[in-house]
Amino acid sequence: MPARPTPGTLHIVATPIGNLDDVTYRAVKVLGDVDLIAAEDTRRAAKLLTRYGITTPRTSFHEHNERQKAPQLLARLEHGESIAVVSDAGTPLVSDPGSHLVRAALKKGLRVEAVPGPCAVITALVTSGFLEGSFSFVGFSPNRSKARKSWFSALRSETKPVVFFEPPHRLKASLADLKDTLGEREIAVCRELTKVHEESISGRVSEVLERLPPARGELTIVIKPQAGQKLVPPALPEGPQLIKEFGHITENGLGRRPAIRKLASRYGISSRRIYAALEKARTVSVK
Repeated sequence: MPARPTPGTLHIVATPIGNLDDVTYRAVKVLGDVDLIAAEDTRRAAKLLTRYGITTPRTSFHEHNERQKAPQLLARLEHGESIAVVSDAGTPLVSDPGSHLVRAALKKGLRVEAVPGPCAVITALVTSGFLEGSFSFVGFSPNRSKARKSWFSALRSETKPVVFFEPPHRLKASLADLKDTLGEREIAVCRELTKVHEESISGRVSEVLERLPPARGELTIVIKPQAGQKLVPPALPEGPQLIKEFGHITENGLGRRPAIRKLASRYGISSRRIYAALEKARTVSVK
């Protein structure tokens, strides 16, 4: 009976967020050594791989096909192949696909290794001047204005800098909703990070809106916390809105339990109460 192959390793590889010189030596070595690169966009990955002479086969792996492709990738790992996951830019799984695959790999006892490197969240924080210790990262804001305002309202209790991503086509609308919800907070809009035209525009929301140039590429926004103000957690929203917030958090990569803990922290109540409220909301919606 043939010996069972030693399983391969799933590598989560951080890649440059703009400047291709920011790739690490280890990342180049891993990308050249693995059997397959699962890339969020194979065309964007090709620019980096060509630059460093990496000819490893690649396959597309994004939010629309992650669950479909995961079984194939897991099977290859179990048969001894090693796979690297890369996103369009920065560290995979940070508002990018890959969480489902990592959880499935860990559940099967497969080895998962991170190859650390560039991250837009940290880059924006250290250039904003708002970082004094801990911070909160909340992913992308919702698409629609009503949901965005509710989302910003839930951030009112944060006493730490808050970082989120925003696509260029809705930047101004999002900042207007931020102002309507949280008032004239100090923010930093970070664009073209690590590139030639890198810029961090800081000030009150209205000031930043007046100074914004035409936006290109994904932007990273940092909200400065209110100084010297004891903030009261907002009231727990009604059932449907709570379910929507829970869904938004889990869609951004968190599992069920961490998502419940995040909501508990957001509203200043116990995880048990959040769980009970979600179960009650689901029961009502089924009826």
